[in-house]
Amino acid sequence: MESAIQTPIPAGSPSFDWRQLLRDFYDLSKPGIGFYSLLTTATSFWLASHQFNLALFIQTMVATALVTCGGGALNQVLEIEADGQMRRTENRPLPSGRVTLVAGLIFGVLTSIAGAIYMVEFVGALAGILAIATLVGYLFVYTPLKKKTHLSTLIGAFPGAFPILIGWVAVRQSIGIEGWSLFAILFLWQIPHFLAIAWMYRKDYARAGFPMLTVIDPEGGRAGFQALIYALALIPVSLVPSLLRVTGPVYFAGALVLGIGFAIAAFRTANSQTNTTAKQLLFASIIYLPVLMALMAIDKM
Repeated sequence: MESAIQTPIPAGSPSFDWRQLLRDFYDLSKPGIGFYSLLTTATSFWLASHQFNLALFIQTMVATALVTCGGGALNQVLEIEADGQMRRTENRPLPSGRVTLVAGLIFGVLTSIAGAIYMVEFVGALAGILAIATLVGYLFVYTPLKKKTHLSTLIGAFPGAFPILIGWVAVRQSIGIEGWSLFAILFLWQIPHFLAIAWMYRKDYARAGFPMLTVIDPEGGRAGFQALIYALALIPVSLVPSLLRVTGPVYFAGALVLGIGFAIAAFRTANSQTNTTAKQLLFASIIYLPVLMALMAIDKM
């Protein structure tokens, strides 16, 4: 029958690129944030364990990954207009049009809900509450406040530090002073890290209408001072896990050296507000956290 005859696709016709689609949804999930969430969750799980439970560990990591991916996608849905105004983010999947707003919303909602339910069902109620608090704090407190006040960076550091608690309570089913000491480390680390980014991309943030500290104080003195204060505070706080016997002398020595190096980078940024010193501070922060987590894990072994 003539209707059954398929018309051949002309040579050179565009075809659907599944690999590009997967890359776009991968980018939509904010893999950079996801890496740090999974890293800190895994480390705190390991530290809290007396006998390592592999099945519970996998369930915790899967649930954390789902929540983090969903939160990252929904954040980009909420900030699609602002992302389109910044050179740093204008090529993201949503503002570039490679992923539709509806598809991003569905992906973010389904992934977030699946992660929260999975966390409650297979990891525990307290871990589930922390996962939901992370989503609510990130999407409905931090994200809208970014357009209103420079304090959003400080406020956003609270949900940003919750993942390290999730790993701990997955094992212990309570937080305790040990868990809060880990939370404090991640909380303090975020401020110099984000202030370095805010300085490097201050023109972008100004263009999108974000009143970041580096936008309302273009001289950079306040941002540099705050980065230094939080980096200095991180030195004694990072040593507390050893004082609580969560970690030992190897971690203590390594954390002290790392903290001093991080503070030196923050001092240089405070002393000379340039893109070069901000990049150095950002690089120091990127090195600091994974190495610190590795020291925790090694010392536990």
